[in-house]
Amino acid sequence: MKLARYTVNGATQIGVVLGDQVIPMTNVLPGAPASIKEIITLGTPWLAKIAEGLKSVKGGIALTSVVLEAPIPDPQKYMAIGMNYKDHVEEARKAGMKIPETQVWFNKQVSCITGPYHDVHKPKVSDRMDYEAEMGVVIGKRCRHVSYEDALSVIGGYCVTNDVTARDWQLASPTFTLGKSFDTHGPIGPWIVTPDEIPDPHALEMRMYVNGEQRQKAITGDMVYNIFQQIEHLSKVMTLEPGDLIATGTCAGVGIALSPPKFIQVGDVMRVEIEGLGYIENRVIAEP
Repeated sequence: MKLARYTVNGATQIGVVLGDQVIPMTNVLPGAPASIKEIITLGTPWLAKIAEGLKSVKGGIALTSVVLEAPIPDPQKYMAIGMNYKDHVEEARKAGMKIPETQVWFNKQVSCITGPYHDVHKPKVSDRMDYEAEMGVVIGKRCRHVSYEDALSVIGGYCVTNDVTARDWQLASPTFTLGKSFDTHGPIGPWIVTPDEIPDPHALEMRMYVNGEQRQKAITGDMVYNIFQQIEHLSKVMTLEPGDLIATGTCAGVGIALSPPKFIQVGDVMRVEIEGLGYIENRVIAEP
């Protein structure tokens, strides 16, 4: 099931995407929660109710008539892992970077989140804006000390993300947070795809395009630490809450690693595609 958050006629609501239409949740299941976070928290029984309700719903709203918004606009946490694709590790090694021997995590401040097709700002204070195509995981259950074997059971869904980064700010500090957290530098979407539609989250093709030029391509199975290892590791430290986002790493081809480097400029269009999840596409504008 594809759960979307969208705005139409000035009102923002949630719905289910079927083909080229979105079905308002209020039409599918009157009395249903008003947020995707609440829906995935309720889990399989509610998803089954929604699936049953869809059987008697006729018609919907054309996707071209709505503005798709960030499906989870208010996660408590947005965590991201660095150096987590084998080819990205190699390009970093060639650039002289120290390669970590364990999972390396940083947080993107949740204020960076924006919609799947919204404009992204080039900061006034950075000339080294970069892109990172990543698969996003949405936590569906409050959990702590999750085993590898149980990790799938706490996943509420998947989405497409672009870990937009100001490299100069990232590298100026021992922690990555500032360089990863500029406003609008967290486009996610276009919707949340529930786990029943993704039998193997480690077998999806991921691509990044800048102005139509392919910059990145990988299979999600090329992660150094897979999604279940990531959840196991994070949950040893912190309680994961429904709606929390995890960006699972990027592959080779980031702008800073190209020769010569190719940083993002005003007017550029970044597009991330992930098999089974859809795509997000964001135009870069100057920061107001």
